[in-house]
Amino acid sequence: MKEGFILMKKTDNTSTTLILIGVMVSLLLAALDSTVVSTAMKPIIEDLGGMAYYAWPFTAYMLCSTMATLICGGIADIYGHKPLFMSGIIAFSLFSMLCGISQNIFQLIAFRGLQGIGGGLIAASVFTVIADVFPPQKRGKYMGIVSSMYGLASVIGPLAGGFFSDHLGWRWIFYMNLPIGIAAAVLIGIALPGIKNNRKSLDVLGIFLLAMGVIPLLLVLSLAGKEIGWFSLHMNLALLFSVLVLIGFGFHEKRAMNPIIPLSFLTNRAISFSFATAFLAQFVMLAAIVYLPYYAQGVMGISATASGITTIPMMLALLIASNFTGRMISKYGKAPRLSVVSFVILLLGAFLLSHIGAGTPYVLIVTYMSILGFGIGMSMPIANVNAQNACPPPQIGTVTSSVLFFRNIGGTVGSSMCGAVMNEGLTKGMSNLDVGSLPDTVTALLKNPQVIINADAVDQIRTGIPAILVDGFNTLLGQAKEVIAMSVDHVFLICVAAGILGIVASCLMKEAPLLWKTKP
Repeated sequence: MKEGFILMKKTDNTSTTLILIGVMVSLLLAALDSTVVSTAMKPIIEDLGGMAYYAWPFTAYMLCSTMATLICGGIADIYGHKPLFMSGIIAFSLFSMLCGISQNIFQLIAFRGLQGIGGGLIAASVFTVIADVFPPQKRGKYMGIVSSMYGLASVIGPLAGGFFSDHLGWRWIFYMNLPIGIAAAVLIGIALPGIKNNRKSLDVLGIFLLAMGVIPLLLVLSLAGKEIGWFSLHMNLALLFSVLVLIGFGFHEKRAMNPIIPLSFLTNRAISFSFATAFLAQFVMLAAIVYLPYYAQGVMGISATASGITTIPMMLALLIASNFTGRMISKYGKAPRLSVVSFVILLLGAFLLSHIGAGTPYVLIVTYMSILGFGIGMSMPIANVNAQNACPPPQIGTVTSSVLFFRNIGGTVGSSMCGAVMNEGLTKGMSNLDVGSLPDTVTALLKNPQVIINADAVDQIRTGIPAILVDGFNTLLGQAKEVIAMSVDHVFLICVAAGILGIVASCLMKEAPLLWKTKP
């Protein structure tokens, strides 16, 4: 008997409601983490030291989370989804607490990596459980509701991170995960039936080859332009190693009795182009989350905390669109058409944001951001639902993990590629500024983007120079802001290209048939 039918028979309306609440709390727990931690990294580094390792807590979490997400589905399809889900919640909560008691940056990096394993298990399990509990006719609706947790986390995460850092100390951003994790574990433990599949042995060699191929790839994409140079020897060797190992992984999966990622996924247009749209939507989302606050700080001159608030309209639009699209899929299907619409709206938002400047009114920026957020939000439930509906129930976990893997890769590639474009634009633009008669010490500061995005630092420099130089200072500052605005424009031109590719992928996507007709 198919696992989905078993789950539906074992869950009544009350249990289904508890499961839905449990998966929403679980995903909110994992999604909140990155937004909260990013807000608190400054006080963390000030306390623990290790400025040279600033990016590593994020990198360690991302690497371990992505790998856990990718292999979780295949393991869960064999041993059942509940044990993996519960393990993820427990691991995330436990290592989050250990992050909070870290005494140095190296302990924090290690515990963040282990916490990432739990986060990856949670993310993959959440969307798999939705597919198990609800038939295809209802999956879209509930997938939209659950996906909106990402938007909610992006809204409240920076505010919570700032509050805990300012009033209770940064360690409490990790401690707060413990009661949330306990609540999620209780709900899932009580309501979710434990079902074990009858698939054969685990593809251990496949998991090993996949890890050896993916980890170097993610590592160089995360560190390129920061710790290592673009197209440096180290980067080229790591990429070559990843490509060779992944080719070996592909040959192994062809012969494997129980492949961790069936290659048939790549030949199925309903699944493969769902992967592509997930990749491209996350590519644009990460670029927007990272570089719109940079624009707000550098061009609009607002604080780092307030700049996080400027993305709230985009995330609210994302939340609304995710719920709306989920209901549309459940009612009408038509996933490829909805995907085309989502990327058209995304493309429009990215195009408008690629034309903002230092003088663009705030209300227009908010409008453009909201359009972009709506397009991204529409795309979020589509890839999961279409891919899940296109595969047999015993492979639900595997295909869900694969969709999330491509999302993670899209975000990593997007932030890395857009970062390279941004840095190139800033370097060239700042070197061509007309410094006039300002002293070299002042011009050197104003040519540093990290100074420009710090409103307090700019005010201190202005008050510290003679009055006769203030006009020249303001002129140069205006030029620097235009450079930052233009560099952000270039980032969103890349997002425009991603939107065009998303439309093409959506047109090529095949709509998955609704295989189950039984109602829960």
